Amino acid sequence: MAEFLVEIVLEQFASITLQQAEEGIKLIAGAGQEVERLQSNLRSIRAVLDDAENRQAKDNDVRDWLAKLKDVSYDIDDVLDEWNTKLQKSKIKKAEAAFNPLKKVCSSILHYLRCRPLVMRYDIGVKIKDLDRKLGIIAMEKTTFNFRPMREGNKEIERPMTTSVVDLTQVYGREDDKNKIVDLLLSQSSCAQDLCIISIVGMGGIGKTTLAKVVFNNDKVRTHFEKKIWVCVSEPFDELRIAKAILESLTNSAPNLDLLETVVQNIRQNLETKKFLLVLDDVWTEDPKNWENLKLSLTCGSPESRILVTTRKVEAANAIGTTENISLGTLPEEKCWLLFSRIAFFGKTIEESNELVEIGRKLVQKCKGLPLAVKTLASLLYYKKTLDEWQNILGSEIWEIERVEQEVFRPLLLSYCDLPCTLKKCFLYCAIFPKDYEIDISNLIRLWMAHGYVKSKPNKDMELVGKEYFETLSMRSFFQDFEKGPLEIRIRSCKMHDMVHDFAQFLTQNECYAMEVASVGELKLDSISVRHSRIKIQEGASFPSSIYTRKTFLRSLMVDCNDGVNPKIVLSKSVDQLAYLRSLSLYKCSIEEIPVEIKGLIHLRYLDLSGNDKIKKLPETLCELHNLQTLDISGCRALRKLPQGMGNLINMRCLLNWGTSISYMPKGLERLTCLRTLRFVISDGSYGSKACSIECLRNFKGLQDLGIKGFGNLTDAAKVKGIELIDKKNLRDLIVDFERSNNAGHDYEEFLEALQPPPNLMELSLRNYRGNTMSPNWMVSLNRLRKLSLEDCRNCEHLPPLGKLSSLEILSIWRMIRLKRVGNEFLGIENDTTSAFSSVIAFPKLKHLQFIGMRDWEEWNYDFTKRGDEDIKVMPSLETLQISGALKLRSLPNHLRQMSTLEKIFHFCPLLDEQRTDNSSSSSASYQLQQ
Repeated sequence: MAEFLVEIVLEQFASITLQQAEEGIKLIAGAGQEVERLQSNLRSIRAVLDDAENRQAKDNDVRDWLAKLKDVSYDIDDVLDEWNTKLQKSKIKKAEAAFNPLKKVCSSILHYLRCRPLVMRYDIGVKIKDLDRKLGIIAMEKTTFNFRPMREGNKEIERPMTTSVVDLTQVYGREDDKNKIVDLLLSQSSCAQDLCIISIVGMGGIGKTTLAKVVFNNDKVRTHFEKKIWVCVSEPFDELRIAKAILESLTNSAPNLDLLETVVQNIRQNLETKKFLLVLDDVWTEDPKNWENLKLSLTCGSPESRILVTTRKVEAANAIGTTENISLGTLPEEKCWLLFSRIAFFGKTIEESNELVEIGRKLVQKCKGLPLAVKTLASLLYYKKTLDEWQNILGSEIWEIERVEQEVFRPLLLSYCDLPCTLKKCFLYCAIFPKDYEIDISNLIRLWMAHGYVKSKPNKDMELVGKEYFETLSMRSFFQDFEKGPLEIRIRSCKMHDMVHDFAQFLTQNECYAMEVASVGELKLDSISVRHSRIKIQEGASFPSSIYTRKTFLRSLMVDCNDGVNPKIVLSKSVDQLAYLRSLSLYKCSIEEIPVEIKGLIHLRYLDLSGNDKIKKLPETLCELHNLQTLDISGCRALRKLPQGMGNLINMRCLLNWGTSISYMPKGLERLTCLRTLRFVISDGSYGSKACSIECLRNFKGLQDLGIKGFGNLTDAAKVKGIELIDKKNLRDLIVDFERSNNAGHDYEEFLEALQPPPNLMELSLRNYRGNTMSPNWMVSLNRLRKLSLEDCRNCEHLPPLGKLSSLEILSIWRMIRLKRVGNEFLGIENDTTSAFSSVIAFPKLKHLQFIGMRDWEEWNYDFTKRGDEDIKVMPSLETLQISGALKLRSLPNHLRQMSTLEKIFHFCPLLDEQRTDNSSSSSASYQLQQ
């Protein structure tokens, strides 16, 4: 997006000018006038960009002009980033020279500082002169379009409402369709062919997937079928991927199989005689041959099994062998109005809403019965409070655009144009993901950061700003299908509606490029305009060889390999061709070695090497990537150490290294004061001056997510206090692993007490703790703690008073093998019959409680059930109770046995089996303890 790029370039100029004033050196030799002219032209162009952006959808010439402006802006940004990087490198070299007294080192540094910049500045100057000429031509062309200056300044982003308040998934006007499909699914009549296939057919944005989800989760449907499977098919058609997704749903684990025939056989074994429901969402292929193997594997089930398909194309429904077509029409206007008003008028007063009704109904008519269009437009108007703002939306020229690929694009374009330029760029970046891709939200925000779309604000880290951006885009209906992991308090992933994805690709058709490599082939992309690319490598294929020989201007490269595929990527050959990358993702690409040439990727901010379990070391030259913000090496199991020069990565914000064999953190890590996410490894003391001590954590004031491994290697509790965790006000997640704690006489209770995390902590996990008790004074003061996990605390004989944690929602306790009894100490309530306290509640917000591997646990009961004159309420919000491996536990407390709404899950608990079906009706989820 040109507007954003122009802003970035002007910010780069300002930043470099300031740095050079501090350093006392000139920017570029012999190009001072060109620099001034570049900035002047960029400012004049910036003044008309709002008008240009609005006109591009209906004027191809404007669209082409903006494309040329984007290309030149990218080039200017690359040149300025190169110069800025070299300035940073100079500062680091100076710091090293001051720190290291060795004369030889100092003399080489001084030689670099005195001589090398002259060559650098001349090189940059040549590039600047060429770019000044190109931008000058674009600035001249600007006058032919008669753009209107209409800059409104930076739009303020209103904080979004919480997504739990309004249920945007509620279905309107589809009751008859829903009932018809449910009847067809539950019908016991057999089909004329082996498989009974029902297809929902309709245009994009009509609500096919939403209707299928409602049916899939219907209570009658849920109980009727033994197996229920949901698979998104989408494009391109991949028979192996679909088969593996079906098998994964059946077995609850990802199959490590690469042959279609093997996967199909496993599906048959799991579905033999079973009554199943399979939903195939978003089907496109019109070739019946594509379904032959899969359909054959599905015929082994019960005759009452059903397949439900959603597709935009009747031809695709026919290709799969549909026995019943449900043609989904547009939504009646009154139903559209109900959906619209539920969202658009939320939070507005009755007077405000009444004033806007007439315009609102006219806007609903423009959506032409498409639910996605209604929802998108309503989400936009939720933020508009005045009659004039609504009138502007109604009168927008966008409604008159004739050249638009889909009807739903107009409301999406209205919502998109209303975004600030930073959020526009964040949204457009998502075109790099394939359809129905499960987007990891934390990674998405880090990618936005890597490309400069998210900047820090006063008193607010860029990670938090990125989260706000994501929430705003979500409330504008650009994201959906939000998912939490099992027993998680935060949303981890989301998806884009396929029509929203089409819209993003429509706006970035020359900038984002996705390709699939099914055999040894060439990479066919426009090396000049393509900036973001995702390459999917199938079984039997390898990384396209042309990437080694053809220069690209890619800023993003994501390589996605099927399980077991070795794409044979030779990084050393591709560094020169990928020199402009900001983000590189090589997750599970069977990489074995990172070459020293990686230092050539000087613009790189995001590097994902996770899951490459054969990487044994990282080269020292990696530490020359001074712009690097995120390094993900999690799951690199063979990796034993980090480079010693890690302290040079001064912009590092996220270091992910769980699942590695790293045994110490290198000296110099304390200089990485920008760190926000860190997995710190405490060494056993055998690495001497190479290792960074735990006290260096004191330097990381802004940490948000911290893991500490090897806590048991510490011998002095004073060192624990020295890290000053309590002063890290932004810390939200903390994992402390006491592994290697075999020291004789170790006072684990003292070390745990010294930990003292901040009261704002939201998630805490303690692992391999070997103390006999676990009741540090700080634990019950964590009033904002929402999730607590205690794993392998094998010596603990009593549970801490966790009932006092007023915000706790998820509690998970694993393998506390010496625990025999759980009583009132768990609730954190003392027996005080003389106090006249008001109602007492233990675990007031606890929703999920899990006990795993408690092999000696025998009793769970409470000695008293009152405090003063009031009954004690225990776990009134509890939804699920899971107990596994409690072989000796005889019974549950009364309040849990009598919760009729509580979901109880018992595994390997023989004495509790008879309580699975205990449906005592005398209680609800807020049952009060009674003896």
